[in-house]
Amino acid sequence: MRKINDHQKLKYYIEKYDIDSIFESNMKDYMELHLFSKDEYICKSNEKITYFYFLVEGRAKAYTLLSNGKSLLLRFYNPLQVIGDVEFLESNTAADCNMAAVKECLCIGISLDNIRKYALDDPTFLKYICKSLGKKLSNHSTSSSINLLYPLENRLASYILAITPEQDGCPLDGIITDNLIEIAELLGTSYRHLIRVLNKFYENKLIKKDNNLLIILDRKSLQELAGDLYE
Repeated sequence: MRKINDHQKLKYYIEKYDIDSIFESNMKDYMELHLFSKDEYICKSNEKITYFYFLVEGRAKAYTLLSNGKSLLLRFYNPLQVIGDVEFLESNTAADCNMAAVKECLCIGISLDNIRKYALDDPTFLKYICKSLGKKLSNHSTSSSINLLYPLENRLASYILAITPEQDGCPLDGIITDNLIEIAELLGTSYRHLIRVLNKFYENKLIKKDNNLLIILDRKSLQELAGDLYE
């Protein structure tokens, strides 16, 4: 994580997402811009976090670690979503899941000490937190249903679209043959099943393999398969 000392950029994002309206008191003096590089952890499961974040630029993926040591994808985070709302309310500040940047992420951060000191009794902020937690609970139920009920074709299409640029012909940033085992775990499937579905995508000319990279050929068909899973 790298702190960005750019007051104009901070002001821009505060105004863009009307973050001032989330608080009754003025919290600008306690806000910082933090930049996370691609694949960098924003928070790690069971490790202490010290900041409450508003994601204002980029995309991150949330996934949980299972008791067997494998990972399972929960959902993707896009602006404007918050990270640390559960930890804000609990005395234990350990994160309950892993959050990693899919691409470079910019966050407005407020230290948990400051946000607890100045916003713990703020009714406007607490109302916002309740809405955020309610949405996360609903998304958690949806994620469980997705992993149980949707075929891998749909889940893989959604995952591919979530981590790639929005132009056909671009290499799938992060989808390389070296990490297909990890992707299979995240999607709750076996490596063999993932390979079968990838082969089907090749045959239908949705994607192609170029050395150790995969490239989108037909984004529209992938979008039809993906729907709004993991969003």
